[in-house]
Amino acid sequence: MAASRGYNKLMASPTAPKVNAPSVKHAIIDKETARMMVYISVAMFLTVFSLVSVKTLISRASTQNKIISQQRVVVKQLQANNSAAAQLKQAYDAFNSTPQNIIGGSTNGNSVNSGSNTKIVMDALPSSYDFPGLAAEVDNIISTQQYNHSLTIQSISGTDDETTQGGNTISATPQAVAIPFSLTINGSYTDTQTAISALNKSIRPIQIQTLTLAGTEDSLMANITAQTFYQPAKSLHITTGGGQ
Repeated sequence: MAASRGYNKLMASPTAPKVNAPSVKHAIIDKETARMMVYISVAMFLTVFSLVSVKTLISRASTQNKIISQQRVVVKQLQANNSAAAQLKQAYDAFNSTPQNIIGGSTNGNSVNSGSNTKIVMDALPSSYDFPGLAAEVDNIISTQQYNHSLTIQSISGTDDETTQGGNTISATPQAVAIPFSLTINGSYTDTQTAISALNKSIRPIQIQTLTLAGTEDSLMANITAQTFYQPAKSLHITTGGGQ
């Protein structure tokens, strides 16, 4: 009985150890571990975020550098174009302001060979097949010359092929197309030379292919076969925005 009381007293003692209660040390370790995991998670998040941000910034910087590089190329090209435009204008003014044009006529005169150099270039090759216009032009070239005696045009003939040539209007790579014609004139030997020289000096290029002379020095019949040309207009394909 006394032993039983002693056992009960021992069990009731406040200094007796508790079997299942966690220690204070373990609780502190668990708390510090949880706190450390939070720190590590935050650090990992910040590291990943920083890496992604740095990668994005590097990519944007590379793109901006490419844009800046292309802008510099464009600016350099624009400066070169402005310089070339100024040089072209200067050359154009010099070419067009000469008192005598490239075929020996007066820039401001009224003769067949007169006119500015730019007008001569523009009129040299018409953009369409026009035989009636050619016949009138040849008649004008010969009739307006100064002759020692009288020179007459007997005939100007050729093929009016305007309908067939009507499809040759605009081309990306236009080629000159020949317009053959025949001419018969009557005059002295000297005046015939003057007429032929006028054809050679005309604004519109004329190639004399054959020349047949018959008669006397004072009355000479000249049969001429020749050809001139026209060139269809050139089509221009203008692109913007990198060829779009």
